[in-house]
Amino acid sequence: MRIVYGVHGYGRGHAMRTLSVLPELARRHELLVLAGGDALGSISESHPVTEIPTLGFYHAANGQISSFKTLTGNAPIMRDVILRGEGHKRVEGLIRDFDADVVITDSEIYTHWAASRLGIPRITFDHFSILVYCKLGLPFIDAAIQTWLGIGYRALYGTPERIIATAFFDAEPVSDKVRVVGPSIRKEVRAIEPTRGDHLLVYINRGKEEFTPQVEAALKAQDLPIRVYGAPKTGTDGHIEYKPIANQPFIEDLASARAVMATAGNQLLGEVRYFGKPVLAMPQDCLEQRINAYQVEKMGQGVHVPRGKLTPDKLKRFLEREEAFRGQIVRQTRDGAAEAVDALETFITELTGKQLERQVGVARA
Repeated sequence: MRIVYGVHGYGRGHAMRTLSVLPELARRHELLVLAGGDALGSISESHPVTEIPTLGFYHAANGQISSFKTLTGNAPIMRDVILRGEGHKRVEGLIRDFDADVVITDSEIYTHWAASRLGIPRITFDHFSILVYCKLGLPFIDAAIQTWLGIGYRALYGTPERIIATAFFDAEPVSDKVRVVGPSIRKEVRAIEPTRGDHLLVYINRGKEEFTPQVEAALKAQDLPIRVYGAPKTGTDGHIEYKPIANQPFIEDLASARAVMATAGNQLLGEVRYFGKPVLAMPQDCLEQRINAYQVEKMGQGVHVPRGKLTPDKLKRFLEREEAFRGQIVRQTRDGAAEAVDALETFITELTGKQLERQVGVARA
């Protein structure tokens, strides 16, 4: 099969999820990978990638996500997609020239719209689909937000022919066109056996906006080694080591960490749970990450602290409860990547078979 794989480029979770299934898909099929932003560099280290524009979040001066700036900042891309501008025509041409049988997208808007306009079946493989195509049993206000986000998601991406939703927690799909799989753990992660070291691992998704003086003060007040990824600086400051983003060193530091403090992205929390680490989750200002952080507490794996609420005492109390959390953690060793590949193969067979039948029917007519 000839498969186009589009990857959303904001944050690194989309790329890490993609990398968990790309090797096996590449072994079985011909692939054209389209990605931009943070995903471009991450994937291009091991797979050929063609660069395309990407949507993103924009932040206010206080570091919080700004709805107005996000809307206006993404307006040029949205206009290009909806009105079939030059960028969209280029992506459409890439897919057409590749003669794709199916398009897989990880929250990537260009490939969604181009595939729809070209009549090519689409499979969504991402985490946000948990909010749109699964029952979560949320409280009333969050349930209303979930419904609103679902409307917005469908407006952005339409309704794909098949959906694969990945999560480090359980969720109930709303139809047989939806498959829920476990977290996509990369082979590099599975190759390392976790140990308990002395350091706290800290991961910040958007360093300039999220590594605030408040966060830095909380880290400086602790008395253990701390390794920070994603901050807008590198080097050593006392007991804190600021490290550049790098795949293998990060995995090794995660596997050997005493505990983790991080934003609440699904991909990272899946790997944290795989290694069985206590985690202090600091969700970004969105329902998706709030749900993830809630699940961390529900499973007894750690605590969550809302944005702007971190203090030295809260971080200290979390570290003091490390042993208690370790006693409650059930390591999640489920092979979500293998489940995802199996679901992708099943859906690809279903969709390309139906497409062939329609084409044969037209030809006979």
